[in-house]
Amino acid sequence: MSSIDYDLTKIKGMAFDVDGVLSPSVIPLHPNGEPMRCVSIKDGYAIQLAVKHGYEIAIITGGNTEAVKKRFDGLGVQNVIMGASVKIEHFNAWLERTGLKPEEVVYVGDDIPDIEVMKVAGLPVAPADAAPEVKAVAKYISPNNGGYGVGREIVEQVMKAKGEWLADKRAFGW
Repeated sequence: MSSIDYDLTKIKGMAFDVDGVLSPSVIPLHPNGEPMRCVSIKDGYAIQLAVKHGYEIAIITGGNTEAVKKRFDGLGVQNVIMGASVKIEHFNAWLERTGLKPEEVVYVGDDIPDIEVMKVAGLPVAPADAAPEVKAVAKYISPNNGGYGVGREIVEQVMKAKGEWLADKRAFGW
């Protein structure tokens, strides 16, 4: 039974911000000035499993570092959109490319640049430590802070609602 008040069986796509969602909102800086990120292995496991099950997954981030692209490419994510200063434009283009309808999509965001997308997505989700303005438009607020399992929680709940979580051998490998 899901704790999310939405018909999760409609979900065919999931889009995520990175900083503050799939990584904590505090970012160490490398001595060369490049921002470094920590990521949750459990988020990664869930995302790659969703990819294997045919979900459309998108990463839409304002950040633009090779490490982030490499991370999500390695999980099989086909739509890694970097340097997205106005996220709604990239979100709408992703919907058009994939044929997804807004009500078929979860979007997880944590800060002001995510609000426009969250107002369009069928299921807007915020981490527990999201900005108050983001929480105000979210239909679901995760009990997890950004970078600490928000992605895993959402993917797992969607896949459980459809009977896909741990349903076959794809679940037991990377």
